[in-house]
Amino acid sequence: MIEYKQFKKLDADYVLGQVKIFLDEDIPAGDKTTLGTVLSSQTVRAEIQAVEHLVFSGSEVIPHCFDDDTGVNLHAHDGDELVEGDIIGEITGNAASILSRERVMLNLIQRLCGIATQTKVYAELAKPYGVKILDTRKTSPGLRLLEKYAVTCGGGYNHRLNLSEGILIKDNHLKAAGSVEAAVKNIRTIYPTLPVELEVDTHSQIKAGLSVGVDGFLLDNMHPEKIRESLDIIRCFA
Repeated sequence: MIEYKQFKKLDADYVLGQVKIFLDEDIPAGDKTTLGTVLSSQTVRAEIQAVEHLVFSGSEVIPHCFDDDTGVNLHAHDGDELVEGDIIGEITGNAASILSRERVMLNLIQRLCGIATQTKVYAELAKPYGVKILDTRKTSPGLRLLEKYAVTCGGGYNHRLNLSEGILIKDNHLKAAGSVEAAVKNIRTIYPTLPVELEVDTHSQIKAGLSVGVDGFLLDNMHPEKIRESLDIIRCFA
């Protein structure tokens, strides 16, 4: 089975670097509203609260969205199921700093919790059948690691992180190479140690892939009955 690195933890320096980019985008020359209305000495205690049922994802992100003088106390752990009204955590510190940074934090956490929550739905549906739910590279630019981390929070699994990490021969590659056999031969000549995955939409492509020893298949947009037939072909060969 093809396996890739799982992003259940995030590097703190990476998160800090990304948050800095997001804050620079949102506050390029100071938060004029906050600077004009809030005393620089004012402190505040704020709560992060769930407003609907969700799977939490964000303990690796929230603490890095605020400055070093801000206290962050989280009550939820990644993967926890929360309901409306649950307190995710408290933020205490300088009011102006918290007001200026809260939206970036909320935008990120809403996104991550949404991914984790939806992933959980499919992961639970698939679990009784021994099926794992994998993610894709169809992520928001600049948020890939964060979104893949959210998938693991919801009980899903990470597929390849990027185009350099693994081989997935798709339909356009097959058109360019001429055939499954030619594509796999070319790949194995250049990258002999990497596992090869093949995207297929016909049984003949599956049989061609099996004949040249591919390591995995992506069954592309198949009807459930065709998926069953495809699995029978693959299992019979194995």
